[in-house]
Amino acid sequence: MIAPDAETLLACLRLARTDGIGPVSYRRLIQTHGSAQSALDMLERGATRISRSVGRPCPPDDAVREYERLQAMGAHLLVHGHAGYPALLAHLHDAPPVLSVLGDPALLASRMVGIVGGRNASSGGIRMAESLAALLAAQGVDTVSGLARGIDAAAHRGAMTAGRTVAAIAGGLDCPYPPEHASLQDQIARTGAVVTEAPLGTVPQARHFPRRNRLIAGLGLGCVVIEAAPRSGSLITARMALEYDRMIFAVPGSPLDPRCRGSNDLLRQGAILTENERDILRELPESIEETDLFPFHAQPPRASPAPHGRQAAPRPPASPVSPPATPPEGEADICKRVEGFLSFTPSPVDDLVRRCQFSTAAVLSVLSEMEIAGMIEFLPGDMVVRRPPPA
Repeated sequence: MIAPDAETLLACLRLARTDGIGPVSYRRLIQTHGSAQSALDMLERGATRISRSVGRPCPPDDAVREYERLQAMGAHLLVHGHAGYPALLAHLHDAPPVLSVLGDPALLASRMVGIVGGRNASSGGIRMAESLAALLAAQGVDTVSGLARGIDAAAHRGAMTAGRTVAAIAGGLDCPYPPEHASLQDQIARTGAVVTEAPLGTVPQARHFPRRNRLIAGLGLGCVVIEAAPRSGSLITARMALEYDRMIFAVPGSPLDPRCRGSNDLLRQGAILTENERDILRELPESIEETDLFPFHAQPPRASPAPHGRQAAPRPPASPVSPPATPPEGEADICKRVEGFLSFTPSPVDDLVRRCQFSTAAVLSVLSEMEIAGMIEFLPGDMVVRRPPPA
């Protein structure tokens, strides 16, 4: 991969900041039209139905202003599909199109684990988070967490005693949250990295935190949960990590403490019981390059079963039948054919292309429009499923 030039970078930023374009839609548009600029041109012309489902493309001046402000802060902009973008995120089906990073962007490619837990943590939970992060850092394993009160902040502080840490945040780089952690965010930016996919000026709201959780789950080789209550954000992060084929670790807690019920339940479901850093280190690969998380590495399958707390998902085989280069019928016929093969049971996109006998670009274009219209949803493993109609 090569570094994007300024024109390409700004085009990618504009497409990512266009209302109605999410991570999956962004990737599909790039694949279908070849570049961010071509996708923007299509949206400007209103060439297809997708143009009626999204807002007007982000104005060029807005993208330039955001980029110049990031540069003035000393921040970096990483673009999916180009050099510098972290590999562990790049292969995810919902990888963020752009990332704003304050600090060292290379740290996002380091050997890391996520450490998450409750905001109202006990003193014992705080000590455990600090100790684990510090001992892992001493062994060359960095920590990524969410800068929240309690376990997150303890993990960041512990990691900085012996190494570096990454803070994934829900708002813009200029909107520290919670406010009392502004100095902690500054310290992390000086020695490690702060990362977000939110534009500058974004004040964190509840709807922004799932994206923050996705960054924690996707950047780490595993996720450690300490003192998580049922239905907590920490358990959402753990579920995301499992969806991304990461290892799940949980620190056992007292059955009398309601703050530990969620993390204890993870242990019942097969998470790796974690009492010290050795329980984590023995499960991690020696380097990111040795992991089998990347479908493009073409590594042979493991002979041994996946470790507890991790579900090994088979990689879909390449389609044995090449569809014709151009669709033999009109756009309406393509839409009708694609829609006819969709169901409420997830199907591989490769299989859908093969059955439709249209070009990959034509099918992806139709699927992109359907996704934005709320008709379908893309799932991990390059799967697609029809969404039920609204009640």
